[in-house]
Amino acid sequence: MITNMILSASGWRKVFAESGNEQDTSSSIGQENKAISVFAAEVFANYIKNTSAKETPIVILGMDSRPTGKEIADAAVKSLVQNGIFVKCAGIIAAPEIMAYSRNADGFMYISASHNPIGHNGIKFGLNTGGVLNAEENAKLTAQFKERCESENAVEEAISILKSAPNKKIEEIYEAMPYTKIEALAAYKKFLLWTISGTQSSEKQNELFSIIKSETKNTDSARKIGVVCDMNGSARAASVDEKFFTENGISFYAIHNTPGEIAHEIIPESENLVFLAAEMERLQKEGKTDAILGYMPDCDGDRGNIVYWDEKAGRATILKAQEVFSLSVLAELSYAKWINKQNANFKSAVAVNCPTSMRIDEIATTLGAKVFRAEVGEANVVSCAQEKRAAGYDVRIFGEGSNGGTITHPSSVRDPLNTVFAIIKLLSIKELYKNWCDLTGAFYSDDFSLTDILDTLPKYTTTGVSESRAVLHIATKDHSLLKSRFQNVFQNEWTLKKDELYEKYKILYWECVITNGTKETRRVTDFSKSGRGGLKIVFYDEENIPVAFIWMRGSGTEPVFRILCDVKGDNPEMERFLLKWETQMLTVADGRTL
Repeated sequence: MITNMILSASGWRKVFAESGNEQDTSSSIGQENKAISVFAAEVFANYIKNTSAKETPIVILGMDSRPTGKEIADAAVKSLVQNGIFVKCAGIIAAPEIMAYSRNADGFMYISASHNPIGHNGIKFGLNTGGVLNAEENAKLTAQFKERCESENAVEEAISILKSAPNKKIEEIYEAMPYTKIEALAAYKKFLLWTISGTQSSEKQNELFSIIKSETKNTDSARKIGVVCDMNGSARAASVDEKFFTENGISFYAIHNTPGEIAHEIIPESENLVFLAAEMERLQKEGKTDAILGYMPDCDGDRGNIVYWDEKAGRATILKAQEVFSLSVLAELSYAKWINKQNANFKSAVAVNCPTSMRIDEIATTLGAKVFRAEVGEANVVSCAQEKRAAGYDVRIFGEGSNGGTITHPSSVRDPLNTVFAIIKLLSIKELYKNWCDLTGAFYSDDFSLTDILDTLPKYTTTGVSESRAVLHIATKDHSLLKSRFQNVFQNEWTLKKDELYEKYKILYWECVITNGTKETRRVTDFSKSGRGGLKIVFYDEENIPVAFIWMRGSGTEPVFRILCDVKGDNPEMERFLLKWETQMLTVADGRTL
C-alpha cells in the first residue's frame, strides 16, 4: 500500500490519482489511498493528543488545489474527528497561510505535493510553531504510520472508520468552512505585516508601509511598482495576494487566477516562468509600465520564483533560483542592519542549505553577517536558524538558495510574498541600496532600478536544480557505500587531473564538507560519514579563496540523486567541466561503465 510512498520530514508523498498516472487530473484516489489518508490522520491525532494539554485539541486541515485533495481531506477529517480532534477545515489554502493560522491552534495537517506533477499528492504535519515537524518528530509518526498500513485487513478497517464517522459533526465542519477561511486570511495578513516589517508594533509597521506606498506610487520614480503573478491555479489564488498588494499601493495583475485552473506544469522553474514573462511583456506593450516584478508560486503557494522587467534590454527576464535567493538575502540583511542600527549587540546571520551558491557568503561578508549551512530540506534549515537564533544571532532570513526559497523570521516556511516584499523594500528604502554600493564600491544613483541592483550582485555560475544534468539515477541504495567508492575514484582522479585543474581553473587544493541535519562538518577525511546527507567538494585557489564546489545528495522526496556545481564568476565552461567530471566519477562509483 505504501511501497512507493516517500516519507520524509518535508512531506509524505505519492501518486494519489487512482490510475497511478502522475499526470492524471482526475479526483478519484481509490480505496487504498483513502486508507492511507485515514491512517495518516489517525497517527497525527494520537501525536497531537500527546503534545496538547487540551482535552479536545484543535487541528487546522487544508489542502492545495490539486484534484485529489478533496477526497484525501474528507477521509482525514473523518479520521481526525473519530480520534477526538476538533477539526477546522479551511479548504484550499496556501501553505504559509495555514501555517500562520495554525499558530492559534494545536497543529495542522496540510494536503499537498508542493511542486510535483498534478497526479501526486501528499501530507505535511505541524504543531503551532508555524512550520512542519522536524525530522526526529516526523520519524515517530512515520514508524506508527507504517505499522498501521501494514496491519492485516488495513484497507477494510480504514473504510469501516470512514463509514462510522458521525455525520452531524462532519456536516458542521463543512458548514463552518467559509468562516474558517475568513479567520485564516485575517491571521495570515496580520502575520505578513509582522514578517515583512520585522516588528509587531503597528506604528512601526505603518512607517514601513508608508515609505513603500510613497515610493511605489511616485509617477516620477523609476521604482513605480506593479506586480504580476501567474497563479497557475495554485492555492495562492484563494489567498490574500491581490488585496494585500493593492492595499499597500502596489498594482496587481494576475493570470490563471482560479484555484484548480492549473494551466501548465507546476514547478516554478524557467521552463514554466515563460508564461509569466509573456504576460509581463504584454502588459508593458499595453502601457502598464509599472509591471516590473512578477512571481509564480507552486501548487501549495510556498515558493515563488521571480521574473523582472529589464528596462535596459526592454524585455521580461527570468531570474534563476540562486539569483532570487541572493537578491532576497541582500535585501533582508540590509534591512535587518537598517532597523538594528542603534543595537550595539546586533549579530546578523543567514542559514542556508548546503548547495546554496557561495555568492551568499560574499553578500553576507560584505554586510557583516555569518553564514551557517544545513543539509537540504526545509526542516533542516529552519532548525539550523532556530539553533543560531538561540545562540544570539539575528537570523532574519534563511532558506534553500538552491531552489530560491526565502523564509523570513518569524515565519518557518517559504513565502513568495516575503520574497517580493524583500525586493520592494530594497527598491523603496534608498538607504539600503546606497549602503550596499558604499560597501562594494558600486556606482549609486537615486534613480536606480532593479536591473542596477542585480548588476551589483556577485557573479557565479550555478547548475539549476531542475536541469536534466542535475539529476542522476543511482543503483546503489547504500549512499555511505556509494560515497566511499566515490572518494576512491575522486582521489585517483585528483592525482591525474590536479595539474590540468590548476592550469585551466587555478584550482590548487580541495576540501570535503558534509552536512547532516543542522550540522556542517568541514575538512572531512571519510566521505562515507555523510551517509544520506550532503557531500560537497570545495575547490580553492592559491590565495585560499574558494572558486568552485561540486555537491551531491540523494533526494528525500523523489527517487533521484541530485548533483550541482557552483563556480565563482561568469564561467559556464568551468561549471560544465566540473559537473560532467562529477557525473563521470559517480557513474564509476555506482559500478557502471562510462
